[in-house]
Amino acid sequence: MTLDYVPPVYRPPSEADSLILQVTVGCSHNRCTFCSMYRSKRFRAKPAEEVEAEIAEARRVLGADVPRVFLADGDAMCLSADRLRAILDALGRAFPRLRRVGTYANARDVLRKTPEDLADLRRRKLGIVYLGLESGDEATLARIDKGATAAEIVEAARRARAAGIATSVMVLVGVAGRERSLAHARASADAVNRMEPTYTALLTYTPTPDSPLFDEVARGQVVLPGPLESLEEIRELVRGLECQTHLSCNHASNYLPLQGRMPSAKARILDLLDAALAGRVPLRPEFVRGL
Repeated sequence: MTLDYVPPVYRPPSEADSLILQVTVGCSHNRCTFCSMYRSKRFRAKPAEEVEAEIAEARRVLGADVPRVFLADGDAMCLSADRLRAILDALGRAFPRLRRVGTYANARDVLRKTPEDLADLRRRKLGIVYLGLESGDEATLARIDKGATAAEIVEAARRARAAGIATSVMVLVGVAGRERSLAHARASADAVNRMEPTYTALLTYTPTPDSPLFDEVARGQVVLPGPLESLEEIRELVRGLECQTHLSCNHASNYLPLQGRMPSAKARILDLLDAALAGRVPLRPEFVRGL
């Protein structure tokens, strides 16, 4: 057999070298208005025996030395702690040199796990969860139908961190529109400060077809910030960051690549943003930007 992927399959850029194991198909929430990633799929969890067979096939094809695995699709953490334990144990048996397993995570799915469950999953090599904060602004989260409040997302990140699981938190630049751009930036900085995530990634929202927000932008109901306004939003967010986190803004969607360890890199990043806003540093051209 071959690994039975149901396309399309997505993973974070940092999981480029990981074995992708699709344990769920689609996203159990699948209502975020900015996202079209899983619109073509009906959510389901793959049967345990199917997952075990795919792990065995991956071992046969790749050998025993797989160091990292990413559990797809959108939110494998919606599986019960017992199901996740069984998957992690099977991976550990198949790949004795396994160092880390990662997954996207919906905040409410994390909160349904007890602290003991999370610590147990960490012992079984669940090393990182990728949480979409998108915005710390409650009005924006409600408008994009995120399915969780900022307080819930913050608490999920804190619980994962307390269990020893690294957290990578994503913020969408521009998703609040021009009207709430700076309020979104300030609230997002506050949420990140309360989370203290291992990594904070900024991506610039890019409308994609088959998503409700794409249609709202096309109809003029939501006006997105322009390139310089996006930099102003990022500057306001960076200005408000006080926690220790590795900040990255080097995704292909962003107009200006930035990264550094906060808060020590704050002054350098703010200086670079000021230089770009003054026209002394060129922005990434539109034809180069992408998802």
